[in-house]
Amino acid sequence: MKSKDNQNKKSNSSNIDEMRVRPASQKTGVLPRSIGRTFNKIKTDFSPQAEEQYRRNFRISQQRTRTAIRFLIILIVVPLLTQYLSKQLLISPIVERVRGENISQIFLNEEMEEKALQELKFYEEELRFESLLRQSPALSSEAMEAKVKDKAKEIAENSRQQTRNAISNVFADLVSLIAFALIVATSKREIVIVKSFMDEIVYGLSDSAKAFLIILFTDIFVGFHSPHGWEVILEGVAEHLGLPASRNAIFLFIATFPVILDTIFKYWIFRYLSRLSPSALATLKEMNE
Repeated sequence: MKSKDNQNKKSNSSNIDEMRVRPASQKTGVLPRSIGRTFNKIKTDFSPQAEEQYRRNFRISQQRTRTAIRFLIILIVVPLLTQYLSKQLLISPIVERVRGENISQIFLNEEMEEKALQELKFYEEELRFESLLRQSPALSSEAMEAKVKDKAKEIAENSRQQTRNAISNVFADLVSLIAFALIVATSKREIVIVKSFMDEIVYGLSDSAKAFLIILFTDIFVGFHSPHGWEVILEGVAEHLGLPASRNAIFLFIATFPVILDTIFKYWIFRYLSRLSPSALATLKEMNE
């Protein structure tokens, strides 16, 4: 029984390998691809083994789709779970114990300190405003100082917690990246299956759908409004890692990285899309105009 199962697994893996989508360089020839596909389809449909071959290809495609979807889910879920569990169970307790010994260092950077000062000033002004608005007796200096001191302690505790979270996020993200790299390094066969699965989906789209996706992708990442999105993403990453959101560094990144992406897109369109699907290139030009 075990030998039969092993033979079935080997046959299934070989069948999946047979169903790989050919690379783009092998899809071009002297004649248009549509004529070759039509001729091959007619020849295959009239063969005696057409029905059996159709069933075999369907089973292989179904198994390949399950493998690709399962691997994509693992590739997303495992790093996220690794990041969360390592942070909550291992890294955060260690950071809290180490940081607990150093009470004087509250803020991780100057930006966090400035935000804390602004929050404290706003609270003090809010107390005065409420006292004037309600036409109640003004708070004594001792009472005002006591409330401000309590607020300062609360802000300091929140800042300490943010600092601990930022430091924990750095180490937890490193552990998550290591888990992601291990999955990729030990899943070469699954990566090949996912690549063929994605190639089949992309090449199976119509020319208008291809052009629509290209325009959507380029407008999001390198379009006119993309700098605002990059700014939000970079500020969120800086806050997640506890780094100061330097405006000069963000603007320098926005001024260079989208330009590099735009150059890569244009080169891909010129180098590959013009050969693979001239009609999609024509549709893309019409939609851009």
